[in-house]
Amino acid sequence: MDFVLSGAAACGACLFTNPLEVVKTRMQLQGELKAPGSYQVHYRNVFHAFYTIGKVDGLAGLQKGLVPGLLYQFCMNGVRLGSFAVIESAGYIHTEDGRVIAGKSIAAGATAGVIGAVMGSPVYLVKTHLQSQSTSSIAVGHQHCHQGMVQALLRIQKQHGILGLWRGASAAVPRVTVGSASQLYSFTASKEFIRDLQIFPSDSWLVALSAGMVSSVVVVVAMTPFDVVSTRLYNQSVDSRGQGLLYRGFVDCFMKTVRKESLLGLYKGIGASYFRLGPHTVLSLLFWNELRKFYSQHQLHS
Repeated sequence: MDFVLSGAAACGACLFTNPLEVVKTRMQLQGELKAPGSYQVHYRNVFHAFYTIGKVDGLAGLQKGLVPGLLYQFCMNGVRLGSFAVIESAGYIHTEDGRVIAGKSIAAGATAGVIGAVMGSPVYLVKTHLQSQSTSSIAVGHQHCHQGMVQALLRIQKQHGILGLWRGASAAVPRVTVGSASQLYSFTASKEFIRDLQIFPSDSWLVALSAGMVSSVVVVVAMTPFDVVSTRLYNQSVDSRGQGLLYRGFVDCFMKTVRKESLLGLYKGIGASYFRLGPHTVLSLLFWNELRKFYSQHQLHS
């Protein structure tokens, strides 16, 4: 049940934040491996990107990749948050008096992230492809021209074999590992700190909401460089053997981005990342906390 509740919470958040994921993906691919000022800027900022995509691709363009996005959230976050919930329930990350143990909490979050990233990688690959697809006048990054999630999965498997579906996983694992460790530790520790302050009743949903807001900032700062690299590795064009034409792997992408675009290139789209990851983190952690609390209370009364 922990896994189902976790997946449902993440899907609920995804419905609201998928347009921001589309914007973030486009901004991260814009000017790929080009020096600042040497390329046409289609998306000047988050709000201009929203306007441009809505105007050129239509409102439906802002929900591109929603189906694989929902499936990814259910699989990846269901496994990730569900695994962490099981570890937490077993008392692994708390002392005998219930205080959070930083090292164990970070390790548990990272471990849960690795499991979730590996399982969700094929769907994330297709989601990235679909969200980058656009009308040629505002297109950025390689255009894969898929017709939908199922067609894309079958096409990639046919062209590059079953392992081709895990292309880009070398970036997904560090991305989700760093994001998961920072998110779950900061959320757990923030909840404890807010309860200690006694601003709200200890079982109030406002505790989880406040902790989620703190966690969202931590996640965006820690995760954005890994997110940029991940998006580019997933979206790059490949040869007949399924090998990337722009990057050989995570380190190569990281170094090329820094060399061509400076360190700021690793923080491309950070505004969009916060507008997307911020609400998604807050909503998914809030829904996750409240659904677990509701289920626990239901179990007690049944």
